[in-house]
Amino acid sequence: MHLLYSAFEAIFNEKVIAEEKISGSGSNRKYIRLKGKTQSAMAVIGESVAENKAFIALTQHFQKQILPVPELLYVSEDSTRYLQQDLGDLSLFDFIKKGRECGNFDDTEKEMLKKTIQKLVKFQFAGAENLNFSLCFPQLAFDKRTVMWDLNYFKYCFLKPSGINFSENKLEEDFEVMASVLLKTETETFLYRDFQSRNVMIYNDEPYFIDYQGGRKGPIFYDVASFLWQAKANYPEKLREELIRIYLHEIQEKFPISEEKFKEQLKHFVLFRTLQVLGAYGYRGFFEKKSHFIQSVPFAIQNLKKLLKNSYSEYPYLCEVLMEMCESVSKKTPSKQKIENDLQITIYSFSYKKGIPEDESGNGGGYVFDCRFIHNPGRYDEYKQLTGLDQPVIDFLEKEKEITEFLDSIYVLADKHIERYLERGFSNLMFAFGCTGGQHRSVYSAQHLTEYIHQKYGVKVKLIHREQNIISEL
Repeated sequence: MHLLYSAFEAIFNEKVIAEEKISGSGSNRKYIRLKGKTQSAMAVIGESVAENKAFIALTQHFQKQILPVPELLYVSEDSTRYLQQDLGDLSLFDFIKKGRECGNFDDTEKEMLKKTIQKLVKFQFAGAENLNFSLCFPQLAFDKRTVMWDLNYFKYCFLKPSGINFSENKLEEDFEVMASVLLKTETETFLYRDFQSRNVMIYNDEPYFIDYQGGRKGPIFYDVASFLWQAKANYPEKLREELIRIYLHEIQEKFPISEEKFKEQLKHFVLFRTLQVLGAYGYRGFFEKKSHFIQSVPFAIQNLKKLLKNSYSEYPYLCEVLMEMCESVSKKTPSKQKIENDLQITIYSFSYKKGIPEDESGNGGGYVFDCRFIHNPGRYDEYKQLTGLDQPVIDFLEKEKEITEFLDSIYVLADKHIERYLERGFSNLMFAFGCTGGQHRSVYSAQHLTEYIHQKYGVKVKLIHREQNIISEL
């Protein structure tokens, strides 16, 4: 981290005084917000150098095209880490929360969705101008090979684990047909690939785009399908139609196409994208055991059921298998009511000298863990003015491993409790960590449990460092 600290200090002429780890639900990259006295930036550490280089090259190109992406501030020589503009914490997914939950989007939410799909057009067309697509990773174009990869990703990571019996040969025949249908209309445009509301940040009341490192040359239909049929976005049909019309109006000068022809081709991409997403949910959920991906499965299955009411006569056997799969999976997964439960987890750090925190939910309290057995950094002058959020204290605590072993046992306990609460539809759960001054060991523990729970389950977590008067919500 010292390289990123030095870069931050050189750019902003102020020292880093705090770090904040940011969850990246489906990514292996680490995101850390570095905070100075007045400035902040997002530090990114990625294991895949090729993927990092793709993001860096694309960002530099998009900045030249004046597209809404985070400014790239610093890149390490080995391309394993970089600093980018901090766009805040408000994603489009969170911005439209009210509409997603009730199905009735207000004017403010609709206006932001309209802005987003208009900017998508510029991103697809202007983003492709003078772009060297060989910079893209892992593929430079959307072609038959990538289509078959995604379809087989669905087959092996979701369909087979669902327990459905099917003919490999018949399914592959329909996959071949789908590939030819998807590739029959080519456009000289940039395909974002994962264009959905979680990858759009709202900054200064404008949408900004992130996580486009998997982009490549490809047809415009894919991104429209990804955006408007996102599993948990819950867009009503009328709003989808309105956004499609806005999109069509924007592309007419660049790619004239009738509404009828556009929608006919789009429906195939919607089906394809839904299968690709289910493959991702299967891999991230069934194999990597990330619960928030499993929780998204019912929404995607619900989307798929609606799609199968349309005519996909090109793929008769695939549709037959998908209908059987939908029925089977619906019986095995939690109901939508359970998936959407409003479990609120509250996590405290506190000083025993000032008493154990009260449970604001009125349920009488939850877990209280005593951190006082762990070697105390507060005994040493160099740490007395710092907290468990500061890197020197983090390094001190992690060096002796007492605290990491302590937390490993708590993670196991928390997993069982949270999963049971989600299953039963409970609404509140509390964890509290105490130490002598509520400054070092308890702060570190509360912060790390918060990040662990938010990343693994995607539920609401309220973090209260009581003695520092710091309250945050994830």
